[in-house]
Amino acid sequence: MPYSWIDHDLQVLKRAKWLRSVKEIPPHFVNFGSNDYLGLATDVRLKQAAIEAVEKYGTGATGSRLLSGQRDLHAALETKIAQLKGTEAALVFSSGYLANLGVIPALVGKRDLILADAYNHSCLIQGCRLSGALVLTYDHLDCNHLEHLLLSNRSSFQRCLIVTNTVFSMEGDIAPLAEIVQLADRFHCMVMVDEAHATGVFGARGSGVVEVQNITYPLVQAGTLSKAIGSLGGYVAGEARLMQYLQSRTSTWIYTTALSPADTAAALKGIEIISTEPERRYKLWDNVFYLRKLLGNEQRYVSPIFPLLVKDIPTALTLSQLCWEEGIYAPAIRPPTVPTPRIRLSLTAKHSQKDIDRVWQLLHRHLAE
Repeated sequence: MPYSWIDHDLQVLKRAKWLRSVKEIPPHFVNFGSNDYLGLATDVRLKQAAIEAVEKYGTGATGSRLLSGQRDLHAALETKIAQLKGTEAALVFSSGYLANLGVIPALVGKRDLILADAYNHSCLIQGCRLSGALVLTYDHLDCNHLEHLLLSNRSSFQRCLIVTNTVFSMEGDIAPLAEIVQLADRFHCMVMVDEAHATGVFGARGSGVVEVQNITYPLVQAGTLSKAIGSLGGYVAGEARLMQYLQSRTSTWIYTTALSPADTAAALKGIEIISTEPERRYKLWDNVFYLRKLLGNEQRYVSPIFPLLVKDIPTALTLSQLCWEEGIYAPAIRPPTVPTPRIRLSLTAKHSQKDIDRVWQLLHRHLAE
């Protein structure tokens, strides 16, 4: 039988406790697994924008942007993203994963070098592999190691791309962009950053970590529309000439059906709210500081993502199940997604302090035991 090997591999996954399954989260549960940082995914204004777009344009874009899928909504969204990110232009993709998967191979190839943070997201890792470039990973957040790799290898390659998340989705920590761009300038490198967990969350205008760290180096900024923005899709933002180039060289944009009218319109409304209602960000950060205080004001927690490390996979799964039984979704994250098992708490503006107290009291009691 050609697929008999699957039974064996399923058993291996089960024994290692690596087998994944999806859960439908009841609506009355308190959800600490969501990346809807500002609570916009259920905002009535995004819903209405999506409904109006469906009534005007239909349910699907019906084709790629170059073939038949272009709508005025797409151009409007790209203008809004560029304004939010403080760049000349932007390009919208059907998902953030597709953006990274396609843009990296468009920037570098077989004669080039990529230096990537060891904890980068899967979409960055896969994009690097698809490029055909030599990929070297530097230790997580370690610019000394990055400098060492540049000194040892940069001169042997035509182009060099440094790739990093700004906020790391499983660790919740932040890339040292100022140091990275100093090295990039010194060694004549491009820098691509993924702001998926930063856009809408960080900065006075919600632009992201690039705004907070006041980076003026010409970056390639990628991100998603599905987290704080509350919709679906991805983007890349930067210089206008770069966007023009990517339209002709990025396969995941050229050959993919355009983002649906509903998702595009919802994202437009989400960015508008991010730009005009900073109080949502204030509420989110109030929650972040509150949980930090409960944890003993641990300074390593610098974002809405709180990884609570545990000793092994069974402990993580048990704690997650205990929370589930109390009407709380607190996901267990385990290898191979992360090197160390953990409960990953993701805070949003919709959480109350009572919600945070509930999950913390439950986890703290069992972790102490």
